[in-house]
Amino acid sequence: MVQTLPEALERQALACTDLGSPFTAAVLRAFAHLWQAGQVPPALAARLQAFSGDIGPSGHSLPLRLAGALHALHLRGRAGPLTPAYNAPQGRAAADLIAPMAAVLQTEAAFVDHYLDSPPQTNEMRRSGPLIALGQWLTARFGLPLVLSELGASAGLNLIWDRYALDLRGESFGAADPVARLAPDWQGALPPVAQPRVVARAGADLNPLDPVADRLRLLSYIWADQADRLARTRAGLDALAADPAPVARADAADWLEARLAVPHPGALHLVCHTVAWQYFPPAVQARCAAALDRAGAAASATAPLAHFGMEADGAAPGAALRLTLWPGGETLDFGRADFHGRWVDWRAPAP
Repeated sequence: MVQTLPEALERQALACTDLGSPFTAAVLRAFAHLWQAGQVPPALAARLQAFSGDIGPSGHSLPLRLAGALHALHLRGRAGPLTPAYNAPQGRAAADLIAPMAAVLQTEAAFVDHYLDSPPQTNEMRRSGPLIALGQWLTARFGLPLVLSELGASAGLNLIWDRYALDLRGESFGAADPVARLAPDWQGALPPVAQPRVVARAGADLNPLDPVADRLRLLSYIWADQADRLARTRAGLDALAADPAPVARADAADWLEARLAVPHPGALHLVCHTVAWQYFPPAVQARCAAALDRAGAAASATAPLAHFGMEADGAAPGAALRLTLWPGGETLDFGRADFHGRWVDWRAPAP
């Protein structure tokens, strides 16, 4: 459990560096310098000190809230002396950011304070890479159209994975005219060639973000020195604005219980989540698992149920990819993936 702000900032800075964002690491270290020097405006400092429990990545994610707030100021044209750094973030060191950050915090402390109200929602589209491969695999195995249900869907960017293309070793899987192309470092066999057909989709989130009204908030959590991620996310948000994917404001367990109560004869119902399960309270996890077991007991060859997670499991590297299928309740190891989808170690069995 991370309980001190300097420790949380440094741990997140190391994670950002590992995930390819040295600029965000520099932003967090500059803030840490200001914090330890007593140069954070008093009201904002008091707000930060009011957070209790785990303030690190597995808890409140306070460093990413701060990073998102500062990037949001830039996206709104309010970053003042920090603007040159955000416009050209490559090669910036923490020492270069300390003075301009101090100036910005003096004028925008209230904005940053307000931004701390909500946890970050990354909406990393590259997490759709394993979902595209999974869709191909499920279609090859069952030959049925898909009904999608996503837990922790946020804005729905990974609920439209069938609108993206997965480019692997000179071959393309997924949409013929894709909204975006994903090209992770892929280890293992290629997915089967079996184009999935999604006939219905819906998601749930405690705080769903609107792809139009919340566009700048969604972009603020994409790190400023990762131009490809920003461009990809803008393309995905444009697609959702034109053709929305419904995401309900709901508790995951309440929503899933109701969702699974509706039969889908002649279709495979896929329940999925990517780097979301760990944030559900244990009681919600237990209710979701029980609802899946109950629905699985009623599944049939003509109306199967699948549960797929890309989630942290305490092992390394990255997240585990696991699929459970009903009828039968068999759980399959599909390998591992980077938390941001940069690489995939695909170990799916033959369909």
